[in-house]
Amino acid sequence: MAQVLFYHLTRSPVALTAGVLLGKALAAGWRVALRGTDRDGLERLDARLWLGPDAGFLPHGLEGGPFDGDQPILLGLGAITNGAQGLMLVDGAAVEATEARTLERVWVLFDGSDEGAVSAARAQWKVLTGAGVAAQYWSEADGHWEKKADSTPTPA
Repeated sequence: MAQVLFYHLTRSPVALTAGVLLGKALAAGWRVALRGTDRDGLERLDARLWLGPDAGFLPHGLEGGPFDGDQPILLGLGAITNGAQGLMLVDGAAVEATEARTLERVWVLFDGSDEGAVSAARAQWKVLTGAGVAAQYWSEADGHWEKKADSTPTPA
């Protein structure tokens, strides 16, 4: 069953948090699609991921290449085309409950200093939990992550 994890970023930049979570997903044997809303933003994130330390290298590609389906991590704007078990959402990208249910994990990363991003994340939470998708809300506090809310659907 899918689980959606909302990460309310107040200290760490998206690229850093994404890198940590993507590394954990790869270690679990998952492929990941990272969905954004802006091609320029994805290109900047792509460049940041290439600049990471060799020990933490994250094999990935930017949507539109000849080997999209082979990428362990694929950054893009639309549908999942790399057989991903996980979907990471940045810059206000969204997921429908039906799509979320087909995945092992969905991560929603949003900037806590951007009221529009916070509002979009709240709306996404309501849509997903209202449709019975399990979700957790995590917030950065004092330099570490704290789980602030958990919405686990009750079996019918």
